[in-house]
Amino acid sequence: MAKAAAPPIGFLFQHPAHLVACGFGSGLAPVAPGTFGTLFAWLTFPLLRSYFPEDIWLAGFLALLFIFGISACHITGQKLGVTDHGAIVWDEIVPFWAVLLLTPPTWLWQLAAFLWFRFYDITKPSPARWFDREVKNGFGVMMDDAVAAGYTLLTLAVLKVVVEKLL
Repeated sequence: MAKAAAPPIGFLFQHPAHLVACGFGSGLAPVAPGTFGTLFAWLTFPLLRSYFPEDIWLAGFLALLFIFGISACHITGQKLGVTDHGAIVWDEIVPFWAVLLLTPPTWLWQLAAFLWFRFYDITKPSPARWFDREVKNGFGVMMDDAVAAGYTLLTLAVLKVVVEKLL
């Protein structure tokens, strides 16, 4: 199956949902747009974090962004003719922001989170694969990455226990 080409930059400005779903342009990368979307999330997290001094408020805001993302990804996927087009990266961004919220704020832990999140997003362990294959709408697009975020957090928690036992 041929991979769908990234839309032109002008596509971002045809509808606000396109700008959001395509990660403010990070999803237009010619290769590995999901990785670029996740990198965008990592780089912008400190700015986002600065607006929410309490974790509960940021978590609530991320929940709203997730809900909004269902619609933005659905609208954009319909316009592109592919439900989970590679240029759609909001589904990487919001779940990875949630991962970073729950990850120790050091470079090494965040790098581990980035690598594990990309691994789980690419390999799509169950039930992520089910959402990806069976739920052909914005909810399915967002959920497969939410599952990858859950696996990432579980892996980091186990890794933290192992590191603490070794030290």
